[in-house]
Amino acid sequence: MAETYDSSSPRMRTREDLYQLIRSREQVTRAELVELTGMSRSTVNHAIGKLLTEGRVTETDMQTKGPGSGSGRPATGLKVVVSGAPVAAIDFGHNHIHVAIGDALGGLLAEQRARINVDLRANDAMDFAAELLGKLRREVGADQLSALVAGIPGPVDTKTGLVRSSTILSSWVGLAPAQELERRTGLEVHVENDALLGAFGERKAGAGRQHPTFLYIKASHGIGAGLVLGGELYKGVTGVAGEIGHTYLAGRTELCRCGNRGCLEAVVSVQSLLEQVAHTHPTVDADALTLDALDDTITHRLLNEAGRILGGVLADLCNLLNPGALIIGGELGAAGTSLLEGVEASVERYAQPATAAVVEILPAALGVRAELTGGLLLAAFRSAR
Repeated sequence: MAETYDSSSPRMRTREDLYQLIRSREQVTRAELVELTGMSRSTVNHAIGKLLTEGRVTETDMQTKGPGSGSGRPATGLKVVVSGAPVAAIDFGHNHIHVAIGDALGGLLAEQRARINVDLRANDAMDFAAELLGKLRREVGADQLSALVAGIPGPVDTKTGLVRSSTILSSWVGLAPAQELERRTGLEVHVENDALLGAFGERKAGAGRQHPTFLYIKASHGIGAGLVLGGELYKGVTGVAGEIGHTYLAGRTELCRCGNRGCLEAVVSVQSLLEQVAHTHPTVDADALTLDALDDTITHRLLNEAGRILGGVLADLCNLLNPGALIIGGELGAAGTSLLEGVEASVERYAQPATAAVVEILPAALGVRAELTGGLLLAAFRSAR
């Protein structure tokens, strides 16, 4: 995806990969970079030399070890140089808005989250997001922002910038979110699908750092996937790759927001699971119920079964793409091990053995913050171009 992860030459890609690796750690030595990446020492030294010349990283003496650890000159560590104006990100979920400002490297400075029906109130949601962003800018004194990235829970046509699917975000269809947000904020805005931002966040700062090919699944009030293939984000011809939430499940009759029955997200989603948990726990206050509030056999069984259903769909994707990992994010991914164990069981059962043997089933290391983190990191990446 040239817009967000341009790699015009192998050397530039190597340099950027090492930069991101240094950035993800407080301090790291060249020897550690060689070990972590498998690159030759000369390749690492050449790339680091360029980064030092560009002023993107700096060298500093590592802390000395304790008594008895040996003498000699301390190892030289590498750290990323923070410079430039702050960046910002907006994460639109189906029922929330999460706004944040980060430093020039995407490190979090301030954030605010609020609940609102994003699906049915597009203009209200964008107005509210712009207000929250303005409030945060005043709090941190961010007179200037170098980049703003927003993620929405639906497909955006990369050729037109328009939301096309009326079955997913009914009040957003025909709108150009980037233009709408630019008008409200006075900033240039880049818009992506939220699951793609989650994949970017996990690739740069989470569980995807060791997996150049993986699928990130945002399992929340909707189900979506972000694809990373060979280290590159993949969006498809018009930007709608990864819309797995409306995969048809044979024999299921649950009504979906799209008007069909038996869609994956109608069967496996936060709302669906909450309804099932409430039905099996009649003494619990349904209005205050959350998936992590209960720790009992029935709840674990429901989550495990949801994971098995989701895993059946993901097994087919594993056969097609042969990923190194399935990274499960969103609120369901953060709900504990039961759901992940269900996913793993179905992948082992339905994926080809050679495929199932190499894929890791992992929770998102960034948890429910993967999309917001990905937005900040992508904003920092775009501002540095």
